[in-house]
Amino acid sequence: MDYDDMLDRGLEETPDIEGSSERFSVPEPDVRQEGHATVFENFQQVCRDLGRDEDHLLKFLQDELGTSAHIDESGRGRFTGEFSERRIQNALEAYSERFVLCSECGLPDTDIVNEQGAELLQCAACGARSSTSG
Repeated sequence: MDYDDMLDRGLEETPDIEGSSERFSVPEPDVRQEGHATVFENFQQVCRDLGRDEDHLLKFLQDELGTSAHIDESGRGRFTGEFSERRIQNALEAYSERFVLCSECGLPDTDIVNEQGAELLQCAACGARSSTSG
């Protein structure tokens, strides 16, 4: 049996794997309007899903949305102004690209480390280190 025959046989015997090839998806925000404020109901859960500090994500969202915000007594994000769920979802996707997903391997197994005043993204999967700046 030559190589091509063995390869064909191996491919035939390999089971088809159903499902998504990605193990990470950006969490969906649960957002509602409360007067002239936007309340991000599941803010703490999104922070846990992303594996990031609440203050870090809140500061990024403030900058991205161009507004002020705080974490209320219930742990929800409160943003001054009216923002759609889609707009906040887009901001979360931008955050994930910059501060969660490794620029080399694309996996979410990263941590933010500070080194000599610079914020770096360090990947536990591939060992890559990259700058988080734009």
